[in-house]
Amino acid sequence: MSAFAYRGGELFAEDVAVASLADRFGTPLYVYSRAAIESAFRAFDASFAGMPHLVCYALKANSNLAVLDVLARQGAGFDIVSGGELARVLAAGGDPSRVVFSGVGKRVDEMEAALAAGILCFNVESPAELTRLAEVAARAGRRAPVSLRVNPHVDARTHPYIATGLATSKFGIAHDEAIDLYRHAATLPSIAVTGIDCHIGSQITDLAALVEAATRVFDLADRVEAAGIPLAHVDLGGGIGVRYRDEVPIAPADYAAAVRRAVGKRRHTLLFEPGRALVANAGILVTRVEYLKRGGERRFAIVDAAMNDLMRPALYDAWHDVRPVHPRDGATETWEIVGPVCESADFLAHERALALADGDLLAIATAGAYAMSMSSNYNSRPRAAEVLVEGSRALEVRARERVDDLFASESRLPRVT
Repeated sequence: MSAFAYRGGELFAEDVAVASLADRFGTPLYVYSRAAIESAFRAFDASFAGMPHLVCYALKANSNLAVLDVLARQGAGFDIVSGGELARVLAAGGDPSRVVFSGVGKRVDEMEAALAAGILCFNVESPAELTRLAEVAARAGRRAPVSLRVNPHVDARTHPYIATGLATSKFGIAHDEAIDLYRHAATLPSIAVTGIDCHIGSQITDLAALVEAATRVFDLADRVEAAGIPLAHVDLGGGIGVRYRDEVPIAPADYAAAVRRAVGKRRHTLLFEPGRALVANAGILVTRVEYLKRGGERRFAIVDAAMNDLMRPALYDAWHDVRPVHPRDGATETWEIVGPVCESADFLAHERALALADGDLLAIATAGAYAMSMSSNYNSRPRAAEVLVEGSRALEVRARERVDDLFASESRLPRVT
């Protein structure tokens, strides 16, 4: 996380002291680095130089408009999974012709909006979805561009909740059924077959799994084209992992080299859908210690961030580094970093050796992905503010919610007279 480093005994985000951000915007607080986002995108994109390709950022990782704006200015496409995400891309100035629409449960209104916007492709995930899309496109007098998301039955060797390429997954079309569905799709007048797609999971650190999936998809693409159905693109999905603790991430250059070998002489445009790999290390969650509590065999640092701000530890038992904003001298103690939510699962980190005092600021690292995007208002907690740092400037890109925002659209029962 080179965008977040210590200078003179305190943590900085680019050229801004993190403590000054906490004072100005309050805590909990998400802080993102524009330079880190741009650097990650450029490194990924440049790795495929000389090959026709499009990098489609997966919005589900972090859909803040400023983050999308940064990526759109870099020339990114976007991978969406809902009509709401499409609306965010458009609001952020993204080009709809560089958008792919994934997801297993697309509604009619979402299909209509995507067709009207002129997206690049629908990644169709079932025969039933293909039928519905054909009907929606016919009513609109359009041809829907389609790729089939094929399930290659490859083990991504990641957490089971984020593995999507196995035969038991809800995602995609069975590899053995794809050819027949492609033949059917090619007969539908309101469908334009344009590509093939796969995505085997998230937080993948095993290059062999990605290569195996790519090889299977390229071989299937050859069979589809041998059946007389030309394909313009092959979408290899996303899922490249990042370092949270001791993982060894796949370098974009190594991934690109492996893809080049798998591609051979094929000339399809390649699509990629990275999310976490572009934004995870570009963000931190800043939180303040409210109380230090010694209970039984454990010491608890109760902070003002909670599982509603960072769900990954509770959901996946995920590990995030915890850094003091102002490191203290002296002996450390082992702390449980927990929040105020009334759940035993409300923890951000277990057994961290830190020297702490009431009021200290902590930075939860690698929080640029699947943090704010998975946050909630559980326990009627307003969601945190988001700040984007660019050099010495800090921009509030999402204001902190107020408590009365949480029930502004609710109403009491009418009084009985």
